[in-house]
Amino acid sequence: MELAKKNIDEQSLGQLTIQKTESKLYMSYITVAFVALLIGGLMGLLQVFVRSGRFTLPFGIDYYQVLTVHGVILGLVLTTYFIIGFHFSLMGKTVGISTKQRKLAWLAFWIMVIGTVLTATAILLGQASVLYTFYAPLQAHPAFYIGLAMVIIGSWIAGFVNWRQLYVWKKAHPREKSPLLAFMVTINTLLWFIATLGVAAAVLIQFIPWSLGYAETINVLVSRTLFWYFGHPLVYFWLLPAYMAWYAIIPKIIGGKLFSDSLARMSFVLFLFFSIPVGFHHQLTEPGIDPTWKFIQVALTFMVVIPSLMTAFSMFATFEITGRRKGFKGLFGWFKHLPWKDVRFLAPFIGMLAFIPGGAGGIINASHQMNAVVHNTIWVTGHFHLTVATTVMLTFFGISYWLIPHLRGRTLTPKLNRLGIIQAIIWTVGMTIMSGAMHIEGLLGAPRRSSYSEYGGGEQVSEWIGYQLAQAIGGTILFIGIILMVYIFIKLTFFAPKGDEEFPIAEEEPDAEQTPAFFENWKLWIGITVALILFAYTIPFVDIIQNSPPGSVPFDWPIGR
Repeated sequence: MELAKKNIDEQSLGQLTIQKTESKLYMSYITVAFVALLIGGLMGLLQVFVRSGRFTLPFGIDYYQVLTVHGVILGLVLTTYFIIGFHFSLMGKTVGISTKQRKLAWLAFWIMVIGTVLTATAILLGQASVLYTFYAPLQAHPAFYIGLAMVIIGSWIAGFVNWRQLYVWKKAHPREKSPLLAFMVTINTLLWFIATLGVAAAVLIQFIPWSLGYAETINVLVSRTLFWYFGHPLVYFWLLPAYMAWYAIIPKIIGGKLFSDSLARMSFVLFLFFSIPVGFHHQLTEPGIDPTWKFIQVALTFMVVIPSLMTAFSMFATFEITGRRKGFKGLFGWFKHLPWKDVRFLAPFIGMLAFIPGGAGGIINASHQMNAVVHNTIWVTGHFHLTVATTVMLTFFGISYWLIPHLRGRTLTPKLNRLGIIQAIIWTVGMTIMSGAMHIEGLLGAPRRSSYSEYGGGEQVSEWIGYQLAQAIGGTILFIGIILMVYIFIKLTFFAPKGDEEFPIAEEEPDAEQTPAFFENWKLWIGITVALILFAYTIPFVDIIQNSPPGSVPFDWPIGR
């Protein structure tokens, strides 16, 4: 009962003191994420240069090797490490962490690091240029798949620690509702665990035996279905930590309070329900999947619009209520007086705005007829950069401005705050140019996952080349933003003045309605989630196994979505 006895007064307020031993753990995960940002950003810069038609990679480096590094290290390594570090910091602040739990968290970290090194080595040696989706029948060195499996296993251990943290807290506080941020972390970790069961099954049962030579063939459609069972909820695993900051941290930064604890919890539960059983909307052009089940999963995909709109309503209600309480009048007086000069607010707010066109693009991608227009084009790449690389990353940067100095016992100085605002603007400009060019070029039919800068002939080629040059310009601006962000990270970690930076967690309204107790019924939420998954996947998956030959290849290979 070590945790139950720790800092009782602080626990009653939901605000524990993060000790130095904990800070070192959390910072280790976050540091790996920023190293990944620098390496992955460089790979992205090389890609847009090559696609511009004006640059050739030196030393015999293969374009698809660079593309694989970019996707794996940014889409998987950066996000997973930052999110786990952020999760641990939220749990440590709200429910605490015991010595045994901290040791297990370190075990998770080192397993993930070893796995990351194995995977990176295979890619850098040119033995795993299979992109971050690693579609069969492209085959990588076994170390690539073994490394991925280790990263997943390490993340599971970290998730079990998070669940144990909440369980111990609940045992010590049997009649209290769990802290909101701890509840959110539990939901996101649960989503990650259920989703990664698919990719873990593909890697352990299909890819590793196949790459080692124990199996001569691989069922391509099964492997792709298992990947996209994981691949779509992966997007929400990236997104929900940003939502945690929007719901429970941004209100504190702007001097307000949490709009609705119940609404925040309900939105996260709905994301858990509707983010997993929808992978077929990434496989709409593939044969071998019954169109009826594609339609059902597309319908389930659109259900995530509900918690997204709930979040938008909650956030802007918080902004307006806070402004009115401060005395700002007029129709948009509250908006004018938001803390635009505070990078902790500005960066996440830009991310919120970017999610509006990003969400609209997601609706297009998931719509059967409209998806046929953009499928396999660079439009999809532009969409990912608008959502994950803008909405999620800018929110992660906003979190870093207060989390890193808090963990390091330093302060966010006015100079670093101004530098952060410049970085957010640079990032926004660069991403707008690059992602916008990708969207337009995709509508013109330019393929994704290709190093070729010229297709077709005549006016089409000239038009594509113009947008590819725009991508190179936008990518260059983005890389400047990456360098600046890494510089800020180093300053906040090692050189900023010593001090106490606030860990901002919003409080509830004093007269807020009591949160219903059923939100703590984890058996109910897990049961509904499993039921939805079984409903959406059991029959079509059995049909795939029974009717697709082991070595079959979908017709849109090799650049299928």
